[in-house]
Amino acid sequence: MSKSKWSAEFRAQVSQEYLDGKGSVRSIANKYQIGRTTLRKWVAAYRIHGMGAFISSPGNASYTGAFKIKCVEEVLKGYGSPVNIGAKYKVHPSLLESWIKKYNANIELKDYDPKREVYMAMARRKTTQDERREIVEYCLSHNRDYKGTASIYDVSYSQVYSWVRKYDQSGEAGLTDNRGRHKTDKEVDELERLRRENLRLKRQLEEKDMVVELLKKVKEFERM
Repeated sequence: MSKSKWSAEFRAQVSQEYLDGKGSVRSIANKYQIGRTTLRKWVAAYRIHGMGAFISSPGNASYTGAFKIKCVEEVLKGYGSPVNIGAKYKVHPSLLESWIKKYNANIELKDYDPKREVYMAMARRKTTQDERREIVEYCLSHNRDYKGTASIYDVSYSQVYSWVRKYDQSGEAGLTDNRGRHKTDKEVDELERLRRENLRLKRQLEEKDMVVELLKKVKEFERM
């Protein structure tokens, strides 16, 4: 079974270091090269559940619609932030925030069954860089449960798998959507550079031919 990027022991150690007053969120996050938001999530969960906050059970959790509403309403009533309420109920804050968005948009919060098939999901909805980062973070923190993550975030299994693979290879930079971006000449191979140069020369010749034809027509017009 694949493990999260950070071990449970490491997350507990870092959280305890903060709780012991050995540094601020910023200084500890910089020391271990982790995100400040990530550290806050760890600390909030560790305060309540101790080491158990970082030990994931196999597969993914089931969430009833009633449970989702309960979590959402606690946030909306001011009982805590998504980070704190998420820590309380062992729900990833970004997942809780997605429930809040649906709740506020009057979209039904349905029961979630982790056995739901998403391998053949047809919809490949557009996602932002922040969403892809959250999805990858959730997947990694749940033992790379690609299917469960895809179902929760309403994306396809292949999308989640691809984003995690790119993250493993290139970090957050790998989650940038480069579709439609034209590579520079320095970023392509020699054959592609030659092809581009050939196209440029053809365009230049075509432009010269157009100028010659235009001049001919001007001269013909002047003779009239």
